[in-house]
Amino acid sequence: MVKDLRNKHRLQMLGLIETKRQTVTRIDVARIWGQGSPGWEYVGSNGVSGGLLLIWDEWMFKLNNCYKGERWLCVEGVILKNSFNCAIVLVYGAHERDAKIHVWKELSYIAGLCQVPCCFTEDFNKIVHVEERRGTTGLTRSAKDFKSWIQDMNLVDLPLTDWKFTWFRGNFCSRIDRVLVSLEWLEEFPKAHLRGGPRGLSYHCPLIVEGRKLRGGARPFRSLDLWFTHDGFLRMVKEELRGLGELQFTDKLKVLTGPLGRWHKANFGEIDKKIIKFEGEIKRIDYLVSNGVHDGTLEARRKALVKCSSARRRNNRIDTLVINDRLVRNQARIKVAIREFYKDLYHQEDSPIMGFRDGLVV
Repeated sequence: MVKDLRNKHRLQMLGLIETKRQTVTRIDVARIWGQGSPGWEYVGSNGVSGGLLLIWDEWMFKLNNCYKGERWLCVEGVILKNSFNCAIVLVYGAHERDAKIHVWKELSYIAGLCQVPCCFTEDFNKIVHVEERRGTTGLTRSAKDFKSWIQDMNLVDLPLTDWKFTWFRGNFCSRIDRVLVSLEWLEEFPKAHLRGGPRGLSYHCPLIVEGRKLRGGARPFRSLDLWFTHDGFLRMVKEELRGLGELQFTDKLKVLTGPLGRWHKANFGEIDKKIIKFEGEIKRIDYLVSNGVHDGTLEARRKALVKCSSARRRNNRIDTLVINDRLVRNQARIKVAIREFYKDLYHQEDSPIMGFRDGLVV
């Protein structure tokens, strides 16, 4: 998922499968999405099995209808930027052939019910071509059924150019995750393309659907939580703000962008470099596995790299913040508090009373 929540040039939607949650609350969504105006719908899990969740930016997408099945979730509405009526369907494929056929029939019915361009995405649990599963020499009956269903529905299978497979387990690799769009969808977004993201400890690579890359335009201002744990951060910000006078809030942010970037590189650049190095090696190991190279040593190395990278990313996050002398752990409240702190800081003439104690912002 792309978390640029204020970029109004493209639709932003996140689909999660196997949530293993029977209910999803606003707090759960806030923890995943962060700031912004998210809408969401979900299909509860069956105990600790399954579960689907779709989250979208309500500035970008207006929901008209929602339809749910045991293994799929459909939201039908309008992409506001271009007034494009469409339906996005999140799918979690079944395992048995009869169950798969039943799901595909339901998806055919829902596409007919919506009568708008459709995008079907995520885990279909089935390959379409022999080369999409390493070591396979032929297609099963259910794979042929799936291929026929795609053709009957006149769907286009968006190509995945940067990954050969999307599912890894030991030395087994398959491409069972995909995005299928109708011809009408492709006419509206002719430059839509698909890429895979880092899978971490998951068996699946996340799929990211993007439109054309935009040039120009203002970049959103972002702050990193780890800045607040550095004892030189506030001093640097106050020094940079001196002399700006009555500039508007957005102009102050523009002025700060350059100094903040240089300060971050000077103080946290080594952490960024190590994370990039770890993630590059993780991807290299996944490519080796994709090409048939696998042993216990590689698997152990990959797990160690993922844990190390995840630990460093966790260190870049504030888990606890003291707000009005109360210890707060809720991530949504912490984000709001940091945002309000920035607003107050940039509008006050006097420096706010704020310090650090035991690694916490107080």
